[in-house]
Amino acid sequence: MRPPIPILTYHQVDAAPPAGSNYRSLVVSPGAFARQMRMLRALGYRGLSMTALEPYLRGEKSGKVVGITLDDGYVNNLEHALPVLRRFGFSATCYIVSGQLGGSNVWDHAKGVPPKPLMDAAQLGAWILGGQEIGAHTRNHVDLLQADDAQAREEIEGCKRDLESRFGVPVRHFCYPYGFHRPQHAAMVRDAGFATATTTQRARTRAGDDSYELPRVPVLRQTSLPLLWMKVATGYEDRRRG
Repeated sequence: MRPPIPILTYHQVDAAPPAGSNYRSLVVSPGAFARQMRMLRALGYRGLSMTALEPYLRGEKSGKVVGITLDDGYVNNLEHALPVLRRFGFSATCYIVSGQLGGSNVWDHAKGVPPKPLMDAAQLGAWILGGQEIGAHTRNHVDLLQADDAQAREEIEGCKRDLESRFGVPVRHFCYPYGFHRPQHAAMVRDAGFATATTTQRARTRAGDDSYELPRVPVLRQTSLPLLWMKVATGYEDRRRG
């Protein structure tokens, strides 16, 4: 049986917003991100996009690997994460909200989260040319639990269509906004032709996990290097599995 595989979750890679800002913990500094990637490389891990990770998830390949995912598609991912990923020979999947190319995190504004720009088509093209991958995060970052089935299906399928037609690359991987979904949403993702879907359930993936309900390991502003090692190499996150 294959060993557990961590799929790391990032959002923004940027300077910290002002103290007291909501969801400040989701912003990892560029320096911290670089140190984290350097540590993983020094420990013998390879950071992989979801497509590159697929054969390891299926047990067809073995090795010290971690998945690297970034949610929402912030410009600061291109500015700060891409150079580090390239330096260490890592790849990552950035989950894109196709209705907000060149827009901002509008779903967060009412919660007091500072607006931050999202990559436009040219910037996403540079991300792809830099050896990285895009995945789907719905058209409008909707809470699928609040959507009827017709809207949920259009958000899921439409995002895939938008991105594939715009960028001419296969979009094989999906991420549920907020991590929220029901069994019928997982079925919609499968029927749309995606190979995997990731959640916010906290754990490393293990053999037998449903490919459309994959858990991940959050990396937060306060995640120290020793804590990251625990999250990746030990059962620290696995005990949080629901």
